[in-house]
Amino acid sequence: MIELTKMTHKKFILNAEHIQEIEEVPETLITLTNGKKYIVLESVEHVVREVIKYKRKIFSGDL
Repeated sequence: MIELTKMTHKKFILNAEHIQEIEEVPETLITLTNGKKYIVLESVEHVVREVIKYKRKIFSGDL
Protein backbone atom coordinates (compact mmCIF):
# COMPACT_ATOMS: atom_id res chain seq x y z
CA MET A 1 0.00 0.00 0.00
CA ILE A 2 1.27 3.48 -0.87
CA GLU A 3 -0.01 6.90 0.16
CA LEU A 4 -0.81 9.34 -2.64
CA THR A 5 -2.60 12.68 -3.05
CA LYS A 6 -5.61 13.28 -5.29
CA MET A 7 -5.90 16.51 -7.27
CA THR A 8 -8.23 17.75 -4.51
CA HIS A 9 -5.26 17.48 -2.11
CA LYS A 10 -6.96 14.61 -0.30
CA LYS A 11 -4.60 11.79 0.75
CA PHE A 12 -5.53 8.18 0.02
CA ILE A 13 -3.96 4.74 0.19
CA LEU A 14 -3.57 2.75 -3.02
CA ASN A 15 -2.88 -0.97 -3.25
CA ALA A 16 0.30 -0.97 -5.34
CA GLU A 17 -0.34 -4.60 -6.35
CA HIS A 18 -3.16 -3.42 -8.62
CA ILE A 19 -1.20 -0.84 -10.63
CA GLN A 20 -1.13 -1.73 -14.31
CA GLU A 21 0.27 1.49 -15.79
CA ILE A 22 1.60 4.89 -14.73
CA GLU A 23 1.63 7.77 -17.24
CA GLU A 24 2.58 11.43 -17.21
CA VAL A 25 -0.03 13.34 -19.25
CA PRO A 26 1.24 15.95 -17.82
CA GLU A 27 -0.38 14.95 -14.51
CA THR A 28 0.43 11.50 -13.15
CA LEU A 29 -2.27 9.08 -14.27
CA ILE A 30 -2.38 5.66 -12.62
CA THR A 31 -4.42 2.91 -14.26
CA LEU A 32 -5.32 -0.13 -12.17
CA THR A 33 -5.81 -3.68 -13.40
CA ASN A 34 -9.59 -3.24 -13.06
CA GLY A 35 -9.52 -0.20 -15.39
CA LYS A 36 -10.07 2.41 -12.65
CA LYS A 37 -7.90 5.51 -13.09
CA TYR A 38 -6.47 7.96 -10.56
CA ILE A 39 -4.84 11.33 -11.24
CA VAL A 40 -2.41 12.22 -8.45
CA LEU A 41 -0.21 15.16 -7.53
CA GLU A 42 2.93 13.06 -7.09
CA SER A 43 5.34 12.60 -10.01
CA VAL A 44 5.72 9.32 -11.87
CA GLU A 45 9.17 8.97 -10.33
CA HIS A 46 7.77 9.44 -6.82
CA VAL A 47 5.07 6.80 -7.37
CA VAL A 48 7.65 4.34 -8.73
CA ARG A 49 9.93 4.97 -5.72
CA GLU A 50 7.04 4.38 -3.32
CA VAL A 51 6.07 1.13 -5.07
CA ILE A 52 9.68 -0.08 -4.91
CA LYS A 53 9.89 0.83 -1.21
CA TYR A 54 6.62 -1.04 -0.57
CA LYS A 55 7.80 -4.13 -2.48
CA ARG A 56 11.11 -4.17 -0.57
CA LYS A 57 9.19 -4.16 2.71
CA ILE A 58 7.10 -7.13 1.56
CA PHE A 59 10.05 -9.20 0.38
CA SER A 60 12.14 -8.43 3.46
CA GLY A 61 9.25 -9.34 5.78
CA ASP A 62 9.57 -5.93 7.45
CA LEU A 63 5.86 -5.03 7.55
